[in-house]
Amino acid sequence: MTEATDEGALRDRLLAGLERMSLALTDDQTDRMIRYILLLERWNRAYNLTAVREPLEMVPKHLLDSLSVLPYLYGDNLLDLGTGPGLPGIPLAVAARERVFHLLDSNGKKIRFLRQAVAELGLSNAKPIHARTESYHPEGKFATIVSRAVAWTPDLMAASWRLTGRPARVLVLKGQRPAATELHGFEPIADALKIHRIRVPFLEADRHLLEVQYH
Repeated sequence: MTEATDEGALRDRLLAGLERMSLALTDDQTDRMIRYILLLERWNRAYNLTAVREPLEMVPKHLLDSLSVLPYLYGDNLLDLGTGPGLPGIPLAVAARERVFHLLDSNGKKIRFLRQAVAELGLSNAKPIHARTESYHPEGKFATIVSRAVAWTPDLMAASWRLTGRPARVLVLKGQRPAATELHGFEPIADALKIHRIRVPFLEADRHLLEVQYH
């Protein structure tokens, strides 16, 4: 297929998925989403940023999956912890321009990609940060921490407590429903724990969202 045909197929799948999710984006936001996928696919050839190689598969697995978090975001200052190539932070920043997303990762090549993506997409509300979680000390606290690819160890749970203000939310995207043992570290510090079943169009795999509320 030609590049134009590729973009058309990506757009059709994205728009169909958004309709199923009852999400509306402007034409400009849709364009930025497609440009992000094409940029990610191009960089991925050399830098192995994601295991998903096919752009058409990236629409549900990266874009729509990331956007499934939108209804649960809280506040205006947010941290994407372990963002990798910008997931879910970049799609969320495109969709929610009124919010500021700090994209934290310790991998240098992924941060270089993020800086390029932020520049090319004109995302003034997305801030790539090259640092390890334990050594990251921001000037202010976050209203929401969101994470898609990080294993939530006791150290990261403690970091979420340290990095958030009050009230706040921690949102962790998971595959299968989290086992009870995964929740033990949150129980002493969380005011509320909720597990939401997430349905992502064109994605057959199980998806769940762990929502931790601090009051």
